[in-house]
Amino acid sequence: MSNRLKPGAEQVLSAALTLPPADREEIAERLLRSLDCTDYVALSPAWQAEIDRRLKEIDDGTAELVDGEEFLEWLRSKSAPAAEKHP
Repeated sequence: MSNRLKPGAEQVLSAALTLPPADREEIAERLLRSLDCTDYVALSPAWQAEIDRRLKEIDDGTAELVDGEEFLEWLRSKSAPAAEKHP
């Protein structure tokens, strides 16, 4: 990664990196929202509400989280018979 930050911005970044993760997350989210970038896809209100609901469940500890490797193994086990039928 190239260092393209001006000295003042570098100081802001250094200070931000000392903050707790929740504060850094909020700052990152606000910075991303401040960008006028057409590369980002606008979410419908329904999708944004669903994302917010799921994040709240994770934060509250009520979401049932699944380890990524365990899920991939489960997925492979479900698709293996189908793959064997269609060479």
